[in-house]
Amino acid sequence: MIIVHHLNDSRSQRILWLLEELALPYTVRAYARHPETRLAPEALAAVHPLGKAPVVELDGMVLVESGAIIETLIRRCGGGRLMPEPDSPDYDRALMWLHYAEGSAMLPLMLKLYTDRLGAAAAPLQPRIKAELARHLGFIDRALAGRRFLVGEALTAADIQMSFVAEVAGALGLRGPYPAMSDWIARLHARPAYQRALEQGGVYSLAV
Repeated sequence: MIIVHHLNDSRSQRILWLLEELALPYTVRAYARHPETRLAPEALAAVHPLGKAPVVELDGMVLVESGAIIETLIRRCGGGRLMPEPDSPDYDRALMWLHYAEGSAMLPLMLKLYTDRLGAAAAPLQPRIKAELARHLGFIDRALAGRRFLVGEALTAADIQMSFVAEVAGALGLRGPYPAMSDWIARLHARPAYQRALEQGGVYSLAV
């Protein structure tokens, strides 16, 4: 049994999308952010001490961290889908993107999100954050130039994991200079499985 503890406007949306692409049965337990603080409710901490989403229960095991959840679900339930053959160079590339998304790409985006709320107090940090955003978003855009997907000729877990990076960049108004990334995320959003995941997860304001 797969249970997804899903928080609106969060990384757990891509887990719902993964499960729809794999056509696996699952149950959604939904949680809502506080309308003012945007924090997750305390009820999530009862599921896992970090109180963050996604949290997935798989056959009684509680899993956190999007990349680890994606790898585990594909390995245990995917039947060889959404990852290249393990002995191929494409597998190594897909694994790199799986780890890069949260290990590097999300950091400058989160820094911008938080420091924008500080106004003038964060001004000394802004040039460095701006430079890091350009470095990472430019890297992603160049990797996607002339390609439909990040790895190979078909959707992989790399695209699912990296989608959140492009969505947050869009929500922050940063995707304009990166047309390859914008075209890629539009293709992903048009997928039937992505649309089904939105129906399961409810309002997702990052799908821009």
